[in-house]
Amino acid sequence: MLNTSQSLILIAILAAVTFLTRAIPFLLFPDQEHMPPFVRYLGQALPYSIMAMLVVYCYKNVSLTAAPFGLPEFLCAVFILFLHRWKHNLILSIAGGTILYMVLVQMVF
Repeated sequence: MLNTSQSLILIAILAAVTFLTRAIPFLLFPDQEHMPPFVRYLGQALPYSIMAMLVVYCYKNVSLTAAPFGLPEFLCAVFILFLHRWKHNLILSIAGGTILYMVLVQMVF
């Protein structure tokens, strides 16, 4: 078990690594005009592919043969799509879907 100082060090290291992985492309290619086409393509394609991978990961253990038959997950997906089409706010959609899922799983199903 980690103590408080070890946990804080771990969080600081993870935050630094996350920041660096996001900053490296801008540090390597400060001028957008000289950025290689492949790096530009990755910047456009990766966000969508990562979101698709997260959706697959979230639904991989849903059982359609046992109660509640994936109903909370399906309802939350519909709610997220509706909320995002209505407000066009990614953070609101994710937070709303997470809150609805927790309410459904803890209190309804």
